[in-house]
Amino acid sequence: MAELLLFNKPFQVLSQFTDSDGRATLADYLDAPGFRAAGRLDYDSEGLLLLTDDGGLQQRIANPRHKLWKTYRVQVEGVIDAAALASLERGLELSDGPTLPARARRIEPPTLWPRQPPVRTRKTVPDSWLELAIREGRNRQVRRMTAAAGFPTLRLVRWAVGDWTLDGLQPGEHRRVFVHERGQSPFSSPHAGRKKGSDPGASRARRRKGSAPGRGHRR
Repeated sequence: MAELLLFNKPFQVLSQFTDSDGRATLADYLDAPGFRAAGRLDYDSEGLLLLTDDGGLQQRIANPRHKLWKTYRVQVEGVIDAAALASLERGLELSDGPTLPARARRIEPPTLWPRQPPVRTRKTVPDSWLELAIREGRNRQVRRMTAAAGFPTLRLVRWAVGDWTLDGLQPGEHRRVFVHERGQSPFSSPHAGRKKGSDPGASRARRRKGSAPGRGHRR
């Protein structure tokens, strides 16, 4: 049975376990030998990152060929309007080609954890939130899409990948889920496992060895 870790990646944490430059990594939060990230989440983005111990499942989740929906909650500069939402849904021309049709809707500001450091906004410019779902995985794609639509991204939180969601997880926390057969497609509904701390084998957040003096554990 393949196992997944659903991890709420904090802001300014790399989606990998090591870094030669001393930046925060997954090793600061997870003790998970044999697990690898299924896809990536930018250093300055937050939210759901999936890790698995099954190579086949990792490829099915990460490979854009499978067009697995990834849903983001995005704070943008300006009050996003119907025309911009329509352009996001139709697809936009980016430097590396047109985007696939997406799902976009304006939402009320979601109830989220405070970001550290806080988002820097301009007092004279309003902001708004949208929910955007895409089926691709280009470099910094969501940020480039909202910028192309005229609304630069201020904060980006990935809320869901397929049926798996961030619900109930605070930054730095994770929970385990299981897929009954190794290599099973991630498009079917997952079966939730126990939350962090409910079993002896659950990964524990820890301070990385050799971290810079004075840098606290990032939560």
